[in-house]
Amino acid sequence: MSRRRVTLVIAVLFLAFMLSACGAGETSKSNTETVPTATTDSPQTMETNSVGESKVKTVSTVNGDIEVPVSPQRIVAEEYLGSLIALDVIPVGAPGLTIKNYYFKESLEGIEDIGDYGKPSIEKVMALNPDLIITGNGETTYEQLSKIAPTIVTPYGDLKNAHEELTYFGELFGKEEEAKTWLEEYDRRIAAAKAKVDAAIPADATFSIMEDGEKSTWVYGDNFGRGGQPVYQALGRKPPSGVAAEILDKQWAELTAEMIGKYAGDYIMMTSNTRTIEDFQADPIWGSLPAVKQGNMYVWPEERSWYYDPLAVLAQTEELAEWLSKKN
Repeated sequence: MSRRRVTLVIAVLFLAFMLSACGAGETSKSNTETVPTATTDSPQTMETNSVGESKVKTVSTVNGDIEVPVSPQRIVAEEYLGSLIALDVIPVGAPGLTIKNYYFKESLEGIEDIGDYGKPSIEKVMALNPDLIITGNGETTYEQLSKIAPTIVTPYGDLKNAHEELTYFGELFGKEEEAKTWLEEYDRRIAAAKAKVDAAIPADATFSIMEDGEKSTWVYGDNFGRGGQPVYQALGRKPPSGVAAEILDKQWAELTAEMIGKYAGDYIMMTSNTRTIEDFQADPIWGSLPAVKQGNMYVWPEERSWYYDPLAVLAQTEELAEWLSKKN
């Protein structure tokens, strides 16, 4: 081979080597770049980003904007379990009180108990290795919980009914269609229950939501459990006119024996774990009330009345509608 051909071969090999090196450098560079996805806006101002295989989005909360997983797999939920279950989002941990919820406890079998409602065990939460924490009680625990995982605090009362809850969490978990479908069925069943009650009970009849504490009595509004959501929201009934503004604004009041008559409506939904309708009828104070005399008092235990999530509200509304529709 001539010197000229040898030189030409060497030059070609060198050029091929340089092109190969440049290509490898470009490939390495492209694998380390982060490419953001398109922005997705919602009423909660959420922005989705993709970082490799991990997807997060920014959610506006009472504690500012925080990044949460788009598809969380290990959720600890101190609050709003009814809405999560309606969307088929089952957490790995929840307070014992909510795990025992009369209306969906079967759906939470095997879920870890994280301790007291409002005061979860930080150690138990940490042991579950959550990727998202949801709570309605962040005043005392947010700082600790947020160090474990992204923590969304939605204070109780900010979401005022089933529609607001399901819509919010449907957007949070990317299950808008599931939320819409569930709410359509909810509305259909609520309308049927309301029609039964409207056919049996006068439109101007007043309703009171009460709880027996033996030595004290409490009265509640339309967003504090004990049947307030079913009666005042779902069935569209009203408290006695003289106290309606106070009850619906403050949501609760403790009553002395002398105050009971003022707050008692034509129908009373009474939470009591120890007394029956017969007990109230035999009581000198309660037995003198028209609602009690006429048997227009519904007594149920805290186990069924306390809960106020969408699943509970739907079941409670149908239960009360069944009783009320038989009154006349």
